Amino acid sequence: MSIFIPEEILKAAEVSEDELKVELALILYKKNKISGGQVRAWLGLTVLEFQHELAKRDLCLNYDFEELNQDVQTLKTLGLL
Repeated sequence: MSIFIPEEILKAAEVSEDELKVELALILYKKNKISGGQVRAWLGLTVLEFQHELAKRDLCLNYDFEELNQDVQTLKTLGLL
């Protein structure tokens, strides 16, 4: 799927196509519509680059209590906790 963004919209918003793509991906991530892994794959970012983009916008990782419990269980299974 392709979305056409008129050049005058990009100019008015003072963003490049790439910047708009990052903003869209992070909005979808913030709304829990896509995962961090999907954002990284779409934008070609490493984990650290992704975290840097979140930090620049004062956004946090989507990490809830259930994920914490899963991580604790994994660490216990691995004998690391």
